[in-house]
Amino acid sequence: MTLIEFLVSLAVVLALLRFAVPAMSAMVDSVRLDVANQAMVSSLQLARNQAVMRGRHVVLCKSADGQRCSRASGWEQGWIVFQDSNNNAMLDEEEPVLHKEQALTAHVRLTGNRPVASYISYTPLGQTHLASGAFQAGTLTVCVASFSALTGRQIVISSSGRARTQYAKLDYCP
Repeated sequence: MTLIEFLVSLAVVLALLRFAVPAMSAMVDSVRLDVANQAMVSSLQLARNQAVMRGRHVVLCKSADGQRCSRASGWEQGWIVFQDSNNNAMLDEEEPVLHKEQALTAHVRLTGNRPVASYISYTPLGQTHLASGAFQAGTLTVCVASFSALTGRQIVISSSGRARTQYAKLDYCP
């Protein structure tokens, strides 16, 4: 192989990589979205099922350390599912933790609108209610900060407690 043949081959490989790397990056971001979305939906289903099965309030709340609920930052820091015996939406010492979810991967954002910004509480009937007793419904948005197309997923939680996922075009990733 001559030097000219080698340089031409190298140029062709570099040209192909120029197109492959952005496509691969977009695919990785899409997988990150799906994984984060599925983790949250699974936790919501677990919380709802446990509330009905146990006949007690079950709460899903943001938690960076898996030991207590947090009001700061987004859901990407991780969350816990626990039985809320006194219906205060805070993990107390005697309340059992049913599930802990670790922090999501870098660049993934998971935020909730005002009713579901800090916690989601399920009643023994499987409905969502705030600690005050008011019904709770809201939307959680999953997006990747580096994703150029700004597509995301939205998890819509109805007052009946049912969660559904929809694709969303976003102006920005919160």
